Amino acid sequence: MKAPPFDAVLFDCDGVLVDSEPITNRVLAEMLGELGWAISTEESMRIFTGKAVKDEAALIEARTGFAITPEWLHGFRGRRNEALERDLLAIPNAALAVRALHAALDGRIACASGADRHKVELQLEKIGILDCFAGRIFSGHETPRSKPAPDVYLAAAAALGVDPARCAVVEDTVTGAMAGVAAGATVFGYSPSDLGHSGPEALRAVGVAQIFTDMAQLPGLLADWRPAFA
Repeated sequence: MKAPPFDAVLFDCDGVLVDSEPITNRVLAEMLGELGWAISTEESMRIFTGKAVKDEAALIEARTGFAITPEWLHGFRGRRNEALERDLLAIPNAALAVRALHAALDGRIACASGADRHKVELQLEKIGILDCFAGRIFSGHETPRSKPAPDVYLAAAAALGVDPARCAVVEDTVTGAMAGVAAGATVFGYSPSDLGHSGPEALRAVGVAQIFTDMAQLPGLLADWRPAFA
């Protein structure tokens, strides 16, 4: 493929590269049920997808009366990671898109996730593309603010030595798309019909520049894009 007109491509992880949200939210729903909040996996996905569980502590306490502790979060992450190790699959065609863009951009790609670093690395290794992001993984847990603030995307662009306004961001939720837009990047919205991904209208409403439904489309969309900064 020809090189895209962007200096770098910054990927979200959950829902963009890996189909992790059903697994994570199944575990979360089980643990919230143990606290007294009878919630289905589907409802958990509607409420929590795109958000860090730690940032939703007030909501969980309001529904359960339980104040989230570091110990509870540690237990959640442990049960979640076991389930991901066992059940995780890649988003269809994500690995092919990543490797094509890694080659076309001479490695100038990064993964900028709202999840904790261990989860991101576990997932990228599980689907066989950790090598494409070696040294270029950024976690919202390590920035002052989580998505929808732009911090993790700004950190990724700074580490790559590129202007965020000359970056493409690939996201699948309104929360993540807002972060990419706030960073000044051009946001491409992955929006298949599956539960857990924001719909096209919602993504466009927060400034997503292009909607697509199959990761196989992404390299071509990026290569043919005519950015305002060109």
